[in-house]
Amino acid sequence: MDGWIQTELESGERVISERMPHVRSAAIGYWIGAGSRDETASRAGISHFIEHLLFKGSSRYSALDVAEIFDGLGGELNAATSREHTVVYSRVADTHVEIALDVMGDMVFSPLFDDVDSEREVVLEEIAMYEDTPQDLVHDLIGEAVFGAHPLGRPVIGTAQVISGVSTRTLRGYHDAYYTPSNIVVAGAGSIDHDELVMLVQRAVDRRAEAGRGSPKARTPLRGIPAPGLRFQRKDTEQYHVCLGAPGIARSDRRRFAASILDAILGGSASSRLFQEIREKRGMAYSVYSFGSHYAETGHLGIYVGTREENLGEALAIAAEQIGEISAGNVSDRELTRAQENLKGRIVLSMESTSARMTRLGKSVVTDTEILTLDEVIAEIEAVDVDTVAALASEVLDPKRLSAAGIGPNEEMFLAALERATPALARAA
Repeated sequence: MDGWIQTELESGERVISERMPHVRSAAIGYWIGAGSRDETASRAGISHFIEHLLFKGSSRYSALDVAEIFDGLGGELNAATSREHTVVYSRVADTHVEIALDVMGDMVFSPLFDDVDSEREVVLEEIAMYEDTPQDLVHDLIGEAVFGAHPLGRPVIGTAQVISGVSTRTLRGYHDAYYTPSNIVVAGAGSIDHDELVMLVQRAVDRRAEAGRGSPKARTPLRGIPAPGLRFQRKDTEQYHVCLGAPGIARSDRRRFAASILDAILGGSASSRLFQEIREKRGMAYSVYSFGSHYAETGHLGIYVGTREENLGEALAIAAEQIGEISAGNVSDRELTRAQENLKGRIVLSMESTSARMTRLGKSVVTDTEILTLDEVIAEIEAVDVDTVAALASEVLDPKRLSAAGIGPNEEMFLAALERATPALARAA
């Protein structure tokens, strides 16, 4: 089940693939080591803007060509930007891998940047839509509260102020600096032959005169743990949307498996503590959950709840109580086993997807993360015990380390409710 192969070309481009003989489709991704954390404050959102512009025409394919080709293939083509990478990915029948790879490669390496202003308006509309969605926007606020002025604390989507004024020259300069062969991974999974994939990627390299460009500048590391922060945005909403969060653990930290178990127990499933205590037993919220992310040198762990004013204080008090219970090791063997089986089951099911396998490979290589076999992953999950989960919760979710962010109609009500979860932070405000 874990038969991946990796090849590095002379240009520096890395190609990794995994054959799945029982399928007739292939998932392909161009993974670029450029995300929002690579931007300066004056260019916040430029990685995401370029992701949009890759679809607006390249040296050999117009925007209409790209759309018509993939529609004609019956395939899927999309892209995404995160804090540490950008990916352009597709899923096609195995007979169409060559044309899909050719189009995607031209999009990634040779965008025209001819239709910047019209796409600028699209991104500005996307930002406006996001700002009108408080349950999403509060996650950007908690990122800023946790990481402060560091690039990890800025929204991936950027700001209207920056996007409105960024020039085509700046976009080209950023693309030239980061969309270099040594900063790109091509990943494939499904009905795909590795040698053929390497040959197709090499053919594209040979066609590009700029294949010898160098590596991008080093990223700004997060030095030390920032002091807890607090953010509130007033908005006339029916609910208060609140996140509590803190710096987590790096993607290379072996405790990441314990972090996944902690997430499942705390708020990552229908049987989790937060879902059962806040939603099912008391009906205080429709949406309540925990979340986590891992970055190169740190991470982010937190919880979200959306609830009406009269429920906010008690909901946050319950969340703090459950964090305390887990930190104290009050987790039953049955609860731990259920979380482990939940995580193992979701991983096994995902491994039957060509897209999930391609994503696992591409993301691991572009972020320099060890690729474990399925059996190794399962063994790591089964090795997690209650003491490890409790120690991690106690360290990461200590009330004194928690930052908070909220969106709602009244900041004083928010702070009063917050005092029941993080009293020191509320009093400092």
